[in-house]
Amino acid sequence: MTHFAQSFGTSRSAFPAISRTRLETLQANIGYRCNQTCTHCHVAAGPRREESMAWETMAWLLRVARHHAIQTLDLTGGAPEMNPHFRDLVIAARAMGLRVIDRCNLTILTEPGWEDLAPFLADQRVDVIASLPCYLEENVDRQRGRGTFAASLAGLRTLNQLGYGEAGSGLSLNLVYNPGGPTLPPDQQKLEAAYRERLAQEHGIHFNHLFVIVNMPIQRFKERLTALGQLESYQTLLESAFMPGNLEKLMCRTLVSVDWQGYLYDCDFNQMLGLPLVHGRAERVHLSALIEKNLASQTIRVDSHCFGCSAGQGSSCQGALAA
Repeated sequence: MTHFAQSFGTSRSAFPAISRTRLETLQANIGYRCNQTCTHCHVAAGPRREESMAWETMAWLLRVARHHAIQTLDLTGGAPEMNPHFRDLVIAARAMGLRVIDRCNLTILTEPGWEDLAPFLADQRVDVIASLPCYLEENVDRQRGRGTFAASLAGLRTLNQLGYGEAGSGLSLNLVYNPGGPTLPPDQQKLEAAYRERLAQEHGIHFNHLFVIVNMPIQRFKERLTALGQLESYQTLLESAFMPGNLEKLMCRTLVSVDWQGYLYDCDFNQMLGLPLVHGRAERVHLSALIEKNLASQTIRVDSHCFGCSAGQGSSCQGALAA
């Protein structure tokens, strides 16, 4: 029998109940400041945002990672690199043997004053997951701003020169595609092949893998859909494409999301919606509580946007869920 959890949004149908299996990844949003203001950004990040994780909170990240034998520290934002403690956190995490992921927008690598960022990432052997929503200039600039495509290519060339995306280097460079509008992404494997061919032939750029991600109907993208009168039809699309087989692979089952103040959420999308992780009677659970708490088997808080992660081939921060 299928059990259904409460839905807190405007969805016509409730999302199935799911629970966490184990905790492998801490995904920390360490600040909303960004050098870009992309139309699809579910964080609504930008140059004027001031929210930034303090070092004291980062120290709790490291303590919890050690206590629970966490495997991966996944750093996101905004542009996570713009947090003043970003490099200290990376160095400390890598010294502990953690895999560190930097979710990079690429253009930060060419900003004045950030020229030494890419060499730092390579020296620390940080995995880079980089946003590149298309291999065509007009599509990228329409979604992320004029000149973004050229700046992104410059960032990719810098990473390639350091060994990122090159066979045998051990430096992982994965790209992220997300649709420009209210549609589901195309087949990940086919799109990866197209990216690989076009970027290599036209720009001499190499990468490891392409991740396709569904746009969530929240924050800036939701505002855009509402303005165009497409919010309801997009939600209907997500729900009609629901695939039960994706439930076992959802990222929230092995991940917990941490906001810039150190509070916990089941995923980054719940964080942006203000739907904190539910544990006991606490209204919000702080990262420090994980020294005593175990989140295994805990119920995950779901909402109508969760259909985005389970639609079609599925979607996660590591790309499509279906083979």
